[in-house]
Amino acid sequence: QVQLVESGGGLVQAGGSLRLSCAASGRTLSRYAMAWFRQAPGKEREFVSVISWIGGTTDYVDGVKGRFTISRDNAKNTVYLQMDSLKPEDTAVYYCAASRYSRWPPIQKYEYDYWGQGTQVTVSS
Repeated sequence: QVQLVESGGGLVQAGGSLRLSCAASGRTLSRYAMAWFRQAPGKEREFVSVISWIGGTTDYVDGVKGRFTISRDNAKNTVYLQMDSLKPEDTAVYYCAASRYSRWPPIQKYEYDYWGQGTQVTVSS
C-alpha cells in the first residue's frame, strides 16, 4: 500500500507563487508516473500535470503551461509542483496521484492507483 501526503497549499495573492510537495511512503514510487490533479468547488477533478517515472517527460494542461513546473526526487520519494503567476481560477484542492501507466500521458483519473488527501490552494484577486 502507498500513502501520499500533500503539503504546501495556502492562501496567496494573484501573481504569487506556491510550491506543493507530495511525499510518498509505503513503497518506492520510482516506477510510477506522478501527477497533480485539482478540484474546484462544484467542478470535476481535472488533470493538471504529470511526470514520468524517470522524470524526463512531463505534460501539462494548457491553462498552466508556462506557469507551473512539475518535478520529482525519486531518492526522496517526493514530487513537487512549483506554481508561479497564480490566478484566482487556480483556486482548488490539489491532489497528488501515482500511476503504473501503460500509455503516455496518463491524464484520466481512472489511470491512477493511489491518491493523496489533497491540499487547498486559494488565490485571491
